[in-house]
Amino acid sequence: MKKLWFAILVIIGTIGLVAQAHAHFQTLFPSNDMVSVNDNHRIGLFLCFTHPMEGGPNMEMKKPKAFGVYVRGKKLSLMKALTPIKIPIYQRWNPEYRTTKGAVTAWKAVYQLRCPGDHIFYVVPQPYFEPAEEKFIWQITKVVVNAFGAEEGWDAKVGLKAEIIPLTRPYGVWEGNTFRGLVLINGKPAPNIDVEVEYYNVSGRAHAPKDAFVTQVVKTDKNGVFTYTIPWAGWWGFSALGDGGTLLKDGKPYPVELDAVIWVKAYPRPEGVR
Repeated sequence: MKKLWFAILVIIGTIGLVAQAHAHFQTLFPSNDMVSVNDNHRIGLFLCFTHPMEGGPNMEMKKPKAFGVYVRGKKLSLMKALTPIKIPIYQRWNPEYRTTKGAVTAWKAVYQLRCPGDHIFYVVPQPYFEPAEEKFIWQITKVVVNAFGAEEGWDAKVGLKAEIIPLTRPYGVWEGNTFRGLVLINGKPAPNIDVEVEYYNVSGRAHAPKDAFVTQVVKTDKNGVFTYTIPWAGWWGFSALGDGGTLLKDGKPYPVELDAVIWVKAYPRPEGVR
């Protein structure tokens, strides 16, 4: 009987670990995703590695391999603009914030918009080793900022190792709009792979009644295209889970989950519109 109860406890513990293994997301948030001529032309950019729906934990983020902007067919490195900052491991609304000490590294930058058109900001982070899953997670991330009303370039291919090409314009989006994207891994469409979707729950206003609500999941079709209808306003992350081969750690090879990530901001419906 003791052996039976021990086995049950092991199973329960394992289930608990699985339930807590929610999605990681590399963030890349601009202070404004649509900048008009009369707005401040300087935008701030914030980068961290986190569990966005749960308010953490935020994880240590090493200096990226690459960080830049793609505009008018050209890439511009912004690595020199990056500044490290410290953030709490959990957001203030998360109960763990009160008991968890310490801080982790995130990054910020400032960019001066100088020309009209769509600016695709991107980050290629260092691969992150996740001990609980015994694999590396490498999330190459994009966000699009429209400058001065010229809607040109939002669907451009940057040429990243993993990227989502938006098939829906990724700004000027209402809550309830449907977002579509084409996933490219190593430059080729990625059919029948999972795309994880999470809300950046910065205020803690969204509550998940069950674990399955934390991370939404859709799949790409045979052409590498996915579709998702955004339920409410805020920043939404889409992470397509690809295969990045293996990397060595302590002389042992581990699989690399190569993810293509894009962030899209949805705006509230006008008052009185249902």
